[in-house]
Amino acid sequence: MRILHTMIRVGDLDRSIAFYTEILGMRLLRRQDYPEGRFTLAFVGYGPEDTDAVLELTHNWDTPSYDLGNGFGHVALAVPDAAAACAEIRARGGKVVREAGPMKHGTTIIAFVEDPDGYKIELIQHS
Repeated sequence: MRILHTMIRVGDLDRSIAFYTEILGMRLLRRQDYPEGRFTLAFVGYGPEDTDAVLELTHNWDTPSYDLGNGFGHVALAVPDAAAACAEIRARGGKVVREAGPMKHGTTIIAFVEDPDGYKIELIQHS
């Protein structure tokens, strides 16, 4: 078994695709409209779906926004240098909500950015 994808609901699909591709550097792998159900699915990631876990962005056409709730935590991405990643994300128009530094009660260097819908993306520094 392996993880295939994680699904998040987004209010503005084009804005979310732009964030994940232009700011975080993922690729749009596929996008499909489902007119009968009034929704669109878009899959983004760093590698192909047959080998890599990806994100499924679900846009329900009649829902402009969602309450994030308190059960969802974050999506984590490995980066070689968390501070440099924050600088690059900020330069591309992304929102850094926690600068790079050691995690609380540990030494791993982490940072957090936020997507247009408010989902947190953790950047974990891996040398």
